Amino acid sequence: MDIPDSLIDLQRAADAEWARLAELTDNDEREQQRLVWFEAGARAQAAITEWAAAENKNRYKVEKAVREAVRHPGTGDA
Repeated sequence: MDIPDSLIDLQRAADAEWARLAELTDNDEREQQRLVWFEAGARAQAAITEWAAAENKNRYKVEKAVREAVRHPGTGDA
């Protein structure tokens, strides 16, 4: 599946925000970062949903391909 770079970039950004969250120990900082991570993830999900609909693709399969391309580069068909 030919996934646009913009979707991969959005998922990378969401994953990076999650990584920052995982490093924090202060509860207030974690709560702030959790919101940043949630918003980044929501942007990625919205873009995936929009692209899948526009291309008449299964959203779940698009999401899976995007995550595989980000988390396991070179192993998927994205």
